[in-house]
Amino acid sequence: MSEKHDVSGVPTTGHVWDDDLADFTNQPPKWWMLGLTASALFVVVYWIYYPSVPFASTGGFFKGTGGWTAIKEMEADKGEVDAVRGKFEARLKDMTPAAILADNELSEYVKRSGKVLFGDNCAACHGQNGVGTRDKEGLFAPILNDDDWLYGGKIDNIHETITGGRQGMMVAHKDTLKEAQIVDVAKYVKAMSDEGKDKADADPAVAAGKKVFMESDCTACHGPDAKGMQAMGSPNLTDKIWRFDGSVEGIKRTTTYGVNSGDPQARVAVMPSFKKAGKLSDAEIKKLAVYVYKFGGGQAEVAAAPAVEAAAPVAK
Repeated sequence: MSEKHDVSGVPTTGHVWDDDLADFTNQPPKWWMLGLTASALFVVVYWIYYPSVPFASTGGFFKGTGGWTAIKEMEADKGEVDAVRGKFEARLKDMTPAAILADNELSEYVKRSGKVLFGDNCAACHGQNGVGTRDKEGLFAPILNDDDWLYGGKIDNIHETITGGRQGMMVAHKDTLKEAQIVDVAKYVKAMSDEGKDKADADPAVAAGKKVFMESDCTACHGPDAKGMQAMGSPNLTDKIWRFDGSVEGIKRTTTYGVNSGDPQARVAVMPSFKKAGKLSDAEIKKLAVYVYKFGGGQAEVAAAPAVEAAAPVAK
């Protein structure tokens, strides 16, 4: 039963504690009631205008009177982005990667827009920002933000790599070298990596390995100075950067079974062609080449690049 508070005179529910604490029946403030009413009206309008109530019997839903869908909104947003990008995309379409790199405005655009391309197509192997990825046998995919390049780090080299892919080759030496010779050459190669070639050449402990290295076909690919040949994609053996396991045991395995040699125990190092696979357009490949170059490890061009690509030669 409702009563009135003795002091305030405001009606209560009849629940009073300690003579002073009572449960009043005050109505909410008018502004609060107006807000509640407006919220209820908003919900009704929202449900009518936008897709809302599902139809359990048909598996459909009420599509709303406004005709809104998430796909339409996405396409509208995409149209706005494409309109902004359009002027840049039109310019770089007929430019060489080197010319794009030399254009500050386009280069900055590619640096920003190429991030998604790299993330979708390259990061799974090379890691975000080109840091490379590793497995138990060494680098699963090479680091792209240093200055060590198997096939060259100029912008045209990078563009060629992405376009045509790469598949290095090192023959298996298990049938051409004795096991003791493989051990010796592995120790010599390890010494070159740790100490430098000059010290390794003067070290009597690895002299036998040096002899094997110089007299076998090692120099044909890695060169007499063991610094590798970019034309062949053969690595520099005198630095501390290793595509695979750089321990003596790891070098022994690589020497024994080779790389992409067809032997079941061979190392595997293959980068697919993004052009042949149809995964990327020519413009996207150029953008990726510039994006990778701008990681910081790319090699500078000696001469200025032409602004427009030359016409492709006709195959005969």
